[in-house]
Amino acid sequence: MPFDALFLSAMTEELAPAVGARIDRVQQPTRDTVLLALRSREGSWKLLITVNPNHPRVQFTALSFENPAQPPMFCMLLRKHLTGARVVSFVQKPMERLLDITLDCLDELGVPAQKHLMLELMGRTSNLILTGPDGRIIDCLRRVDFEMSEARQVLPGLYYHEPPAQEKRNPFELTEDDFLALLESVDTPTRLDKLLQSALNGLSPLLCRELSWRVSGETDADVLTLPDRAAAAHTLHQWFRGCRPFRPTLLSKDGMPSEFSCVEIGQYGGFLEDEELPDCSALLDAFYGKKERAERQRQRAQQLTKQVTNHRDRVARKLELQRKERTDSQDRERLRRCGDLVTANFYRIQKGQTVLVTEDFYDPELKETKIALSPQLSPQQNAAKYYKDYAKAKHAEQVLTEQIARGERELQYLSSVLEELARAETDRDVSEIRAELAEQGYVRNQDRKKQMKQQPTRPMEFTSSTGFPILVGRNNRQNDQLTLKLAARSDIWLHVQKIHGSHVIIVCGGRQPDEQTMTEAAQLAAWYSQARQGQNVPVDTTLARNVKKPAGSLPGMVIYDHYTTLYVTPDEKLTEALHK
Repeated sequence: MPFDALFLSAMTEELAPAVGARIDRVQQPTRDTVLLALRSREGSWKLLITVNPNHPRVQFTALSFENPAQPPMFCMLLRKHLTGARVVSFVQKPMERLLDITLDCLDELGVPAQKHLMLELMGRTSNLILTGPDGRIIDCLRRVDFEMSEARQVLPGLYYHEPPAQEKRNPFELTEDDFLALLESVDTPTRLDKLLQSALNGLSPLLCRELSWRVSGETDADVLTLPDRAAAAHTLHQWFRGCRPFRPTLLSKDGMPSEFSCVEIGQYGGFLEDEELPDCSALLDAFYGKKERAERQRQRAQQLTKQVTNHRDRVARKLELQRKERTDSQDRERLRRCGDLVTANFYRIQKGQTVLVTEDFYDPELKETKIALSPQLSPQQNAAKYYKDYAKAKHAEQVLTEQIARGERELQYLSSVLEELARAETDRDVSEIRAELAEQGYVRNQDRKKQMKQQPTRPMEFTSSTGFPILVGRNNRQNDQLTLKLAARSDIWLHVQKIHGSHVIIVCGGRQPDEQTMTEAAQLAAWYSQARQGQNVPVDTTLARNVKKPAGSLPGMVIYDHYTTLYVTPDEKLTEALHK
């Protein structure tokens, strides 16, 4: 985990300006994340504390978070105890992933009292614990009972005890001789980075590999093969003495964040891009912002996505069967011919006969053909059965053609809903898609009280480089609203060609959009579509008055004419730059 004890040391220094600030608001956007709004004369901050097992951390953040309609119980408890409290200190236990946030508060009787937020950043056992003046636990984000851990319970009413200390040493307290003794204690093949991680406290695997690289030029060097252990011990000692001031570093590959550290990382050479950021908080925002947003998006839409996927797969299987039936029905002319041949040969057929062998007068060469007969039926009944099967097949083709067309529209609609769910950014986006599906009968209606709590979202708003407003629909219902009601007849409408995507409107206001605005709007249409990762994506553009919705069509489905096509490549950075 890159957020090791050394990184926490750097972050603790960064949190120092907030000492003396008061807590204005307490929020809990997700089950394992708490957001404290701090304010003082020197400024204001948003303190993010998360104990997510995959990326526990504490930092100031500039990111925005959507809060649930109903605050969780732990959030309500923190509001009761901490609203208006003043931050006294941020204290890290030396080279441990344990941070003590001391707060001056008032107790239930209004008497001043000092409480503590104990933050334990230890992977899957990470926790946030509120303790009172007497050291008793008031509550915690993750309660640990005796069944979960015999060694240490974390429950309201119990006294708080720090996690058991590991039998490791603080590298900042070691001398050069201590490092040399550590290296010389090895008498079997042992990787240097593994030795450092097992013997020294608070170092991540990334940092241990970096130290190995600085000592030997290799990240997986063996201690026994080091040419000079004394020189290696000197390098290690000097590195810990000189690692401050910290250098927040983001390592990326092809623009995607890969690693981060509070010190300079040289082990990757030119394989990863190295970017220094102004502080550790900005570094964590850059590293985790997109990842966590994608994870929250996946979680909030997971159940609905599964339901829609099941509907889509069911429709696809039904379409496959209907297409096969229609193909089979196209052989109906053979049934009519068989009926004619049986009718022409009544005099030759005996009751109980199973096969009629006769000349095929539909064949120019009058070749013999075999026709299956039912022995239980008379010759007249056999002929009638063939004619009946012919009429049935003829009618089936007409019905199946209509059903297949309807099924293809439904399949297209469900695929568009899945595409919208894949890029839903907020709970409200998901709720609106759910409401749309409920209207179409695919899912059950939610409780009315839950629906009333959330106001409908507005289309996404952008501004082109030359000042034209651009609106982008978030879902099918909003696409209809945007295109058919909000857009003026003279506005420009854009949509990717023949695949699912958002409707895009350039608000012209009586002006003619320039070429730059048209290109940027087309890039937005391509970005908010299934062609997000494509190149030279065709985007159709026409006046809004040329877009029509067929009667009875599903949400988001329109037809249009008098269009031109632009070819553009989606650009995420441009999308972020144009977003209001």
